[in-house]
Amino acid sequence: MGYNYSSYYGSYGVPATFAATIVGALMIFLFIALVISIIQIIAMWKLYKKAGEKGWKSIIPIYNLVILFKISGLSPWLIFVYFAAVIPFIGWIAPIALNAILSYKLAKSYGKDAGWAVGLYFLPSIFYMILAFGSSEYVGPAGEEK
Repeated sequence: MGYNYSSYYGSYGVPATFAATIVGALMIFLFIALVISIIQIIAMWKLYKKAGEKGWKSIIPIYNLVILFKISGLSPWLIFVYFAAVIPFIGWIAPIALNAILSYKLAKSYGKDAGWAVGLYFLPSIFYMILAFGSSEYVGPAGEEK
């Protein structure tokens, strides 16, 4: 007579526990990402309101960039530079350069200096929130008085 040591409960050992841990971690990550996204939407809404634009314009894809370019004093036609990213090499460099220019012009639009432009370029989520919820005021496109 032989003994069978497997049981119903033993078949759900380590793999099930590992899968449950991964799913739990993903749920926590998704919850945190959702909270940050909601805060970002509120910050952009407030940033647009400070510039005299309607807040709802900040939540419409592509159109929000057109308005952001307008707030920054850039031509809205520059939005097509982002679509050029499908072109090898040049298409990859152009959006990076445009983001740098946009960050600088946006910082100037809210009365900030080049240090803020660097922050807006490398840590946009944090610096957009600081601009929106802080005491900075919109001074005009690219820092020119209205």
